[in-house]
Amino acid sequence: MSAQTIAAQAGTDQPRRRRGVNLEKWGWVFMRASGVVLIVLIFGHLFVNLMTGEGIHALDFAFVAGKFASPFWQWWDVVMLWLAFIHGGNGMRTIINDYVTHEKVRKTLVGAVALAAGLLIILGTLVVFTFDPCLGVTDTSSLWESCQALGK
Repeated sequence: MSAQTIAAQAGTDQPRRRRGVNLEKWGWVFMRASGVVLIVLIFGHLFVNLMTGEGIHALDFAFVAGKFASPFWQWWDVVMLWLAFIHGGNGMRTIINDYVTHEKVRKTLVGAVALAAGLLIILGTLVVFTFDPCLGVTDTSSLWESCQALGK
């Protein structure tokens, strides 16, 4: 059977196109865009944490508490968290689709990756937005005076 015979049987010389949204294409676009944004977010995060002030020697509970007191840094870290987990989950989905041939195993693994990424996104977001530096602080803690000033 020649290519002309196959084209004649199909009724057209053009290949058939699927209708609807091409999720693989949009996954590919997302990976490139999120990768660029993640580079900016991660290097900004590292610069502020390691290069400004006293550098790595200033990293302690009080430093994290101070950062999470600012809505700007809360959203910076949450956007970085969300993009990192979605980017990583999409990458794992691609690897699973490339190497796992059994349909049930592939769907199970992709579901497990999606579940793990989703749970970690939810937990990370809760930690960032519900962080309370005064939780469990006693009168012997270095944060006692700060928490007393805040009325906690």
